[in-house]
Amino acid sequence: MTHFPGDDPLADTRLGNALTRAIVDTIHEPFLVLDSDLRVIVASRSFYDKFQTDKDSTQGALFYEIDNGQYNVPALRSFLSNIIPGREVLKEYKIIHDSVTVGQRTLLLSAREVVYENSTRRHLLLTIGDITERELLDREKEKISEQKDLMIQEMKHRMANSLQLIASILILKSEVVESPEVRTHLQDAHQRIISIATVEQFLDTTSLHEEVEVCPYLTGLCESLAKSMIGTTALITLAVEADGGMIASAEGISLGLITAELVINALKHAFPSGKRGTIIVRYEVLPQQEQGWRLSVIDDGVGIAPHPNHKEGLGTTIVQSLARQLGASVAVETGSRGTSVSIQQQSKPVATPLQSQ
Repeated sequence: MTHFPGDDPLADTRLGNALTRAIVDTIHEPFLVLDSDLRVIVASRSFYDKFQTDKDSTQGALFYEIDNGQYNVPALRSFLSNIIPGREVLKEYKIIHDSVTVGQRTLLLSAREVVYENSTRRHLLLTIGDITERELLDREKEKISEQKDLMIQEMKHRMANSLQLIASILILKSEVVESPEVRTHLQDAHQRIISIATVEQFLDTTSLHEEVEVCPYLTGLCESLAKSMIGTTALITLAVEADGGMIASAEGISLGLITAELVINALKHAFPSGKRGTIIVRYEVLPQQEQGWRLSVIDDGVGIAPHPNHKEGLGTTIVQSLARQLGASVAVETGSRGTSVSIQQQSKPVATPLQSQ
């Protein structure tokens, strides 16, 4: 007599069990199927291989009894006991597993209830992932990151000291040279090194992707510039007006260098012969549709006088190069009541040539 699938319930059951066994054994992570009493119905081959145990001591045993009771943790028992009646899902539960056979391991357990149609049976699918190596690697990464931060801080400290030393040597040399042109070049170099040191002082560059708050950053930067270049004299006032805003640390470096260069330029040229005046550093966040910002350095000095043999100075070249790095445009307005230089970053910047003072 020929039999067809479904004719022999016992054969169908054996076929279903064999199929279930085959499917479970293909699962890479250690895997258990538990009944409603949390007794092991079937375990994957990867479970036996990972924890060096066998079918006889595992199948039919309570989950908390296997592997010398290493899973008998009150919090874990509470979680698993609530999954079946509450139809919840245990996505991740970490446990430190002290196995007699494989030693201490860090395991990540995930569990889900299986409900059958037209049946009161309840099963629990439990996956056990070994994350020991991953956690060791994470700890190593943290140590390396801490060491890197310490090295960067030490490097920054030494770099700041070196810049201050170079700046001091340059200013001493400028006082003893006889050539006015050489003296001017040495003083310019001194001022630019001071500006770099000042930017470095007020901007933490341990991560170029971290964000900094613009207002306190520019305020601290300008206070330091005023202290080193204006001194205690009340002839020139340097003020900061800044909207609230955040910029990436890498962008802040260029923004700080531009600010320092424009402030130095204004101090050198806008107020000749001891003229009194004010320099305002203004940072504005543009409307949302423009998506960007505007940095302006405004003085009420003598303005930029027309020059027949106009050549771009070093300061102009530096500002233009830094603005291009930021994807920003440069605009200058000047007259007898002062000069305004604006650096604007937006979605479609249009470059305007910068005149040299």
